[in-house]
Order: sequence, then structure tokens, then C-alpha cells
Amino acid sequence: GSVSNLFFLYIFLPALFLAYFIVRNDTYRRIVLTAFSLFFYAFGEPVYVFLMIGLVAVDYGFGRVIGKTAEIRIRKRWLIAVLNLAFLCFFKYLGFFIETWNTLFVLQLPVFSLKMPIGISFFTFQTMSYVIDVYRGDAEVQKSYGKLLLYVSFFPQLIAGPIVRYSDVEKEIEARKSTPKGC
Repeated sequence: GSVSNLFFLYIFLPALFLAYFIVRNDTYRRIVLTAFSLFFYAFGEPVYVFLMIGLVAVDYGFGRVIGKTAEIRIRKRWLIAVLNLAFLCFFKYLGFFIETWNTLFVLQLPVFSLKMPIGISFFTFQTMSYVIDVYRGDAEVQKSYGKLLLYVSFFPQLIAGPIVRYSDVEKEIEARKSTPKGC
């Protein structure tokens, strides 16, 4: 509601800018951005923040494997797509599938009412973008889990998008130049 809007406008954003500009080192600035982004997401989804962190870890591993393995790329590509899409479908469509099953067949399954994580489509497609960009050779394999986590969790685009391809922001994650005019 309006209380959380005021909190983010008058406390969260000023604290983020203060922490970001006090820190001069790019590595620590990435840590500040990631920590604030995870806090932002956890404010609305305290449990599901760990789900997002886990999904990023899985796709980080897939990206590393794809980057090292040339001969089985096609199988890996499909495996990654199926796992990410299965994750997304589980939260978005499980209830619908169970209700359809119960309508069509005698065996009645219990209907689960899972609370869907905020922005699940966005962060799932962001992680998929990274893996696909690495697979295509459009982006380098990210050797830092923290940098990939920043890409996926970055709060200004996490909840409402747009979905940004990893290859489009890869250089900005590595090094940014912040000036008063460019902010």
C-alpha cells in the first residue's frame, strides 16, 4: 500500500543511493545493488527470494557447463529450457491442470493453492536469457554468481520488466560509469 510506497521512496531509495555513491569500488557497488535488490524483492516475497536465488544458481551452473561443453550443446539447451519452463508452469498452471484433471476423471486430486511468486515470469525468462545467450555465443560465460544474481534481481526491472537480454547488459554489470548528469 501507500506505507510501503513511502518507505521505498523516502528510506529505501535514499539509502541505496547513499550506499552506492559512498562505495567507490565496482565490486562493492555490485554487492550494494544486489543486496538492496534482494531486500526489495524479499519485502514482498520473503520466502520466494530464496527460490529466485536458487533458480539463478541452477542457471549459473548450466551456463558454466554450456561454456565448457561444445559437443552436447543441443541436449543441454533443451534440458535448460524444459527445467525453466517446468518451474514456471508449476507455479502458474499447477492448479489449473489439477482442476482440469478433476473435471475429466473420476480420481479427484487435491487442488493446491500456491501463492505465485511476484515477477516469476520476469526472473525465469531473465535466467533463461543468460543461458541462451551463452549457448548462442552472444555472451561470455559469467564466472561470478554474484554478477548473474545482480542481473536477475536488479530491482527497477524485476517486478514489471522489461525482460532484458543478458548480452545487452553484460558490459554494464561488469563496469558502470555513474555521473550526476548520467543518473
